[in-house]
Amino acid sequence: DVQLQASGGGLVQAGGSLRLSCAVSGITFDDYAMSWIRQVPGKEREVVSCTSKSDGSTYYADSVKGRFTISSDSNTENEVFLQMNSLKPEDTAVYYCAARGGPLGSFPYSRDSAYAYWGQGTQVTVSS
Repeated sequence: DVQLQASGGGLVQAGGSLRLSCAVSGITFDDYAMSWIRQVPGKEREVVSCTSKSDGSTYYADSVKGRFTISSDSNTENEVFLQMNSLKPEDTAVYYCAARGGPLGSFPYSRDSAYAYWGQGTQVTVSS
């Protein structure tokens, strides 16, 4: 049974930082691409960042480049993290972690429809 459990969201002032975590079970973690995808009510989902250990690649949406960093840990716990710095009010959204088998180069990773497994989401609210 595949489970993705996202946590770490909260309320922060603009310019602040948050670190999201996603605990993953039920898949061979190193064989999957892991992504963070956010959604604002009434807007389309945006793939924010992706990483895959199998080919060592990462992706960042232009909207978060230089501010967000994705990382993963498969040595102790299968987890993927999103360090979010210099947060802006427009970063306010529900953030989901998602997974799909294969390296980033094997599928359209910037499309939210490409992902097979999703966590439950964690709310990030950035106040101005």
